[in-house]
Amino acid sequence: MANDWFAEARYGLFIHYGLYSLLGRGEWALNREQIPLADYRKLARKFTAAKFDAGKICDLAVRAGMKYVVLTTMHHEGFRLYDSALSDFTTVKTACGRDLVRELVEAARSRGLRIGLYHTLNQWMDQPDAVAALEDKAAYEVFIRNTFDRIRELVTKFNPIDIMWYDGWWPFNAEGWRGEEMNAMVRRIQPHILFNNRNGLPGDFTTPEGHLGAPKPWRPWEACITMNNSWGFHRGDKAWKTPQQVVEMLATVAQGRGNLLFNIGPKGDGSIPEPSVRLLETVGAWLRRNGEAIFNTDLFTYDLQQKGDHRGDWNSHGPMTCRGNALYWLVQRWPGKTLNLAGLKTRVIKVTLLGTNQDLPFVQDDGKVTVTGLPLRAPDPVCPVLRFTCDSAPSVYLTGGMREPRVPHPHYDPCPSVIAH
Repeated sequence: MANDWFAEARYGLFIHYGLYSLLGRGEWALNREQIPLADYRKLARKFTAAKFDAGKICDLAVRAGMKYVVLTTMHHEGFRLYDSALSDFTTVKTACGRDLVRELVEAARSRGLRIGLYHTLNQWMDQPDAVAALEDKAAYEVFIRNTFDRIRELVTKFNPIDIMWYDGWWPFNAEGWRGEEMNAMVRRIQPHILFNNRNGLPGDFTTPEGHLGAPKPWRPWEACITMNNSWGFHRGDKAWKTPQQVVEMLATVAQGRGNLLFNIGPKGDGSIPEPSVRLLETVGAWLRRNGEAIFNTDLFTYDLQQKGDHRGDWNSHGPMTCRGNALYWLVQRWPGKTLNLAGLKTRVIKVTLLGTNQDLPFVQDDGKVTVTGLPLRAPDPVCPVLRFTCDSAPSVYLTGGMREPRVPHPHYDPCPSVIAH
């Protein structure tokens, strides 16, 4: 299938870059501060992108263990990072004289990375804008025609790419955006392309924003997450995520066979904030030691109310993933010299510490496995991972009681869960 690569990609780099990066107050500054459009357009003269290096960005993505990149070709501000025959509000014509999208696409291709192009449907600069389109039928027809023209130009100019990443669907639904017609137009130009679900249609994959959750029933999905609390560069946002938090997110998407699209916001000059670089490189080094617990994994989820066909469960020490007959335990909270895993419905053949390939002594008594001979302190600075090689596909199941009832029973929550809602 065309989206097989996407379902196994697991980790990608989102890049939010535009005029808003110069202001350093987030990507919605034009809207949130109601900056006059004429004043905002003047920012383009200061946009040099002097330190925007597509090769270095893609090299960073590779070192981080990522498989694809998605770049904002035009955010809601309406500023294009590519050459366009439809507008002079572009990097080429009114700013640095460079086609940054082409530079990124070529750098990604040369490094074997898949490529997605973000393009907003609604933007605030060109007239008539979405507000006018909402108010007046004639303005709507012009607005929609302009939107189609932009998208057609983009996917014709950059062909092939792998993902058409729509955004900014306010104020219309799929009918208002003419989503079926839009996707058909793009597919005529690039038949292989994948669509996200942000023009009102389901698309080829779904895109939860700011949270992680596999869709039910399962379909390809991608959680887009900020590295701090901002998409575009914000000089006041110092709330950087830790390597441990990123590893936990990777474990969650691995359990649900989804992807983590992790964002960086370059500064106005195009340079990447140093905390972003350190974080990506630290997690990338961890993935080189422990990546088999994240990539090419099987579904390993559980339901709070019903067992159903779920195979996973939760544990106080950290999350678990699986692949084939291997169970991976990401032990985020190291307990010391002994580690107990109860509820395992499979016979264990051996237990191995990833990164060292050291086999560890263990005993298994029915469904409980006790691993001994462990160091007192966690053997990995980010998160140790133990691989349990089993004689069949692993399954873990416990309930809220001290043993599994011999009659039909709820998994944990007999009432609608206050955790899930």
